[in-house]
Amino acid sequence: MRYFMLVSIFFMFVSSLSATPPSGNGVSFDGQSGYTVSNFNLPAKTFSVAAWVRVTKSSGSQIIATLGKPGNDFTLYLYQGNVRMLVEHNPKAGSSPGAAYDFATAPLPKPNEWTHYLGTYNGETITIYLNGVKKGTKKALCKRDAFQSPLFLGVAPESGRGLNGSLDHVRFWNRSLTAEEVEKVVNGDNVSDGLIAEWNADKKNETEWLNAVEGSPKAVVFKPSATEQSARTSNVELLNQKDDGYRGIWYHNQPSKDEYVFKYSGGLGTYPANHYPFAVYAPEVGKTFFCYGGTEKGTEKTLLHEVSYFDHKTGTVPRPTILLDKKTDDAHDNPVMSMDAQGYLWIFSTSHGTGRPSFIHKSKKPYDIEEFERISATKILGGQSVPLNNFSYLQIYHLADQGFAAMFTTYDKRILNDSSAISSRTLCSMSSSNGIEWSEWRPFAGILHGHYQSTGVSKNGKIGSSFNFHPNNKQSGRIGLNYRSNLYYMETKNAGKTWQNAQGEPVTVPLKEIENNALVHDYYSENQNVYIMDVNFDKDEKPVILYLTSKGYESGPKNDPRRWYSAYWTGKDWKINPITDSDNNYDFGSIYIEDNNVWRIIGTTEKGPQAYNTGGEIAMWLSNDCGTTWTKEKQLTSGSETNQCYPRRPINAHPDFYALWASGHGRKKSESTLYFCNKNGDVFELPRQMETDTQKPKQH
Repeated sequence: MRYFMLVSIFFMFVSSLSATPPSGNGVSFDGQSGYTVSNFNLPAKTFSVAAWVRVTKSSGSQIIATLGKPGNDFTLYLYQGNVRMLVEHNPKAGSSPGAAYDFATAPLPKPNEWTHYLGTYNGETITIYLNGVKKGTKKALCKRDAFQSPLFLGVAPESGRGLNGSLDHVRFWNRSLTAEEVEKVVNGDNVSDGLIAEWNADKKNETEWLNAVEGSPKAVVFKPSATEQSARTSNVELLNQKDDGYRGIWYHNQPSKDEYVFKYSGGLGTYPANHYPFAVYAPEVGKTFFCYGGTEKGTEKTLLHEVSYFDHKTGTVPRPTILLDKKTDDAHDNPVMSMDAQGYLWIFSTSHGTGRPSFIHKSKKPYDIEEFERISATKILGGQSVPLNNFSYLQIYHLADQGFAAMFTTYDKRILNDSSAISSRTLCSMSSSNGIEWSEWRPFAGILHGHYQSTGVSKNGKIGSSFNFHPNNKQSGRIGLNYRSNLYYMETKNAGKTWQNAQGEPVTVPLKEIENNALVHDYYSENQNVYIMDVNFDKDEKPVILYLTSKGYESGPKNDPRRWYSAYWTGKDWKINPITDSDNNYDFGSIYIEDNNVWRIIGTTEKGPQAYNTGGEIAMWLSNDCGTTWTKEKQLTSGSETNQCYPRRPINAHPDFYALWASGHGRKKSESTLYFCNKNGDVFELPRQMETDTQKPKQH
């Protein structure tokens, strides 16, 4: 009885601990943007993190602080009705991040009230405190030495998890605090032993990391807003260095906890479908210039933006130029390229959401990859010229009479000027006569949770956009990007200023309703997912769309068939015909409409060594009747050790360099090799290691 009385008295004492909330408003977060430290040194075996938090709502997944993606390294966040202190304690070699983590939980904060959270980890146990009171513990035996990911405050690298509210007094220690020290922290006392970084909005400018503590990380922190371009760009240096070979980035997304391991993964140096183009042929110099997502030699842990060319006269490639290190391994940040009328090469460094900066670079000489310069690009916002430093899923075209036209995605739903909008991926256009000064962003589709699009350009400069939509059906559970559906198409002749459907009828933008006059086919009512690959035009400027459908988002046979289709506007109606079946939603092909009215597809339609994972073996398909029937003309690859992924069509493709792609293992991290093929289907491997300045690719 005495024991239980002592326990009760102890808990009464702990529950009565007072907390001293911030006197000010803290730093506000809008659910879209936050702060990032690219080089943050935190020991993995023992650390503590604390923050005062005030949220406007306590629902959904909201990041307080995370190293890398939620589930990597450590994360303190609101999730599934609790606040979690999560630690990835035992990542295995070759396994996905988040493969071995545990977490302790505390209750959610009350909306609009300051609440203090503090999490500790001592190498064996995770502990989380709310207002100084211990709320949860979890065993998590650490078998790692250090964290390696960037630190994010109030935002995650991917979209959809931003904090809606405020933070203040964010602190990190390189050791596990005791319960007595936790009490001191929550009451505003100084606990300096092991303190490596702190952030106090009452005392410091809200856009700066407080580096006053000895040994704290000397890193730049930026908030992704239009007024802080210099802080954003200072972390990513323009390198202009030569690489000694061609090595692609390996990337994965969404672990599936089954034999297929991931939703998609592999050698994704030319991913995703929503980036275009990766290559441009320049007849003036007889070269096809191309860019790709590369990686550093040896560790292969970071995404390098690299650019090179194939010399059609000599049949050789040079050592590629490393433009920059994007400070992530996320292939959604892969670059795309364009070439202006004078032959200058433009590399557009995209970003996945708002957590990282985007860049534009231009070659210092026409038709030359030796040296690039960073462009201090601007856009129009509210009638003012502000820095252009963030864009996602970019498709970029240089039009002879209009300059640059860009189709892209923004994660900021505020662009729709609709308080009820929930779109986290809004489709937009922008344009520029010189690549430096860009127009305002013009949203053209923001239906429910948003869209993925693929676009193409005709010989006369008409741009066609085909896209799906991300539903919000709470009754059926079909919510968000994993349930993407429907096939839409519309086109613009003036770089996105106005739009029409294939019939020539005006389309009122931005689209906000599922039913609209850009709808090609209603797959949503058929419970089919839609994955769009490519858009092209015939000689009469009529659009052709290449896409596939499936029963669901997960890898594996349960969502078969993955059926490939071509959709062709005949001038009277849409003609949709099946092509073939493959085994993964992220299989991919490019469609070519040739002068002799031959339609050609180069795609990953054949089963690869990792069946039901992304990619496979590549085949060539032909149609001589505008897509009504298709014949497999040739299988380009066979007997591969890893899956071939994402063959991409160059702008103005030359017969000697007709598609560019990469290989990679579908179920574990691997080396990724880059390839291209000619129009006949002959395959060439780009050298992973070069001993000379130029080299002929090896024919397979």
